Amino acid sequence: MNAGVFYAALAYTAWGLLPIFFKQLGAVNPFQVVMHRMVWALVFLLCVLTVLRRWAWLRNVASQPRVLAAFAVSALLLSVNWSVYVWAVHNAHVVDASLGYFILPLVNVAFGFIFLKERPRPGQWLAVAVAATGVLWLAVQAGRLPWVALVLAFTFGFYGLLRKLATLGALEGLTLETLLLAPFAAGLLVWWTRHGQGALVQGDVATLGWLLLAGPITAVPLLLFAAGARRIPMATLGILQYISPSLQMLVGVWLYGEAFESARFGGFGLVWAALVVYSLEGLWIGRRPLSNQN
Repeated sequence: MNAGVFYAALAYTAWGLLPIFFKQLGAVNPFQVVMHRMVWALVFLLCVLTVLRRWAWLRNVASQPRVLAAFAVSALLLSVNWSVYVWAVHNAHVVDASLGYFILPLVNVAFGFIFLKERPRPGQWLAVAVAATGVLWLAVQAGRLPWVALVLAFTFGFYGLLRKLATLGALEGLTLETLLLAPFAAGLLVWWTRHGQGALVQGDVATLGWLLLAGPITAVPLLLFAAGARRIPMATLGILQYISPSLQMLVGVWLYGEAFESARFGGFGLVWAALVVYSLEGLWIGRRPLSNQN
């Protein structure tokens, strides 16, 4: 239990501090950063699989078109999520990105109801309604939808839904997704290089070093998360997941000086209130005797 909490907390902390990493690549086009992230993550994951000697699954997947199609969709969602996130960090929208991951648990509740025929409890519906009110408030006071937050929340929500139904584990699934994305990413990197463009030609040694680190920085938190998720209850995991957007928001406001007006605080306050309702309701249900939970 204690080891599981440590692994999960470490994963969420790493994700929360991710904007600091991408800020080091501010001189590189965000789309290029994502292409490098795909390629070097695959290289790192292939090294891990080689050390663990876990290759049998790849042969089985190759003969299952439906599995390949499902992971092609999840890979596409992941690429959109990564692209918007890196763009947000490069363009001073870290706080908006944090909002997306604050509302993600509530998006998951709604998706469970719509796609998996799950029956959210009244407390969960209340949390979703309060969060939706917060997003609406932010849209009204800004004069536009908080599209960065919504794209991040919905792409990762759909991604999580597909991965929930998938047959592969975290390591194998991410490897297959990057394996599907890497040929496209590598092709673009080669094209940019041959035309004298891109970080591989124009970047200095420090920039190239940061890009190479994108592989382990992408994969290691996911592996830590998988190790933690196997050891602790879902209720505990649900509370720990707020470490990531909380750190992102603090990094955006305190480290990079992003604006956080009082009107905006009202919308975030509603989302935080929704998360409090969601978390307390989950803890209360989790501690009730099994016979009283029906």
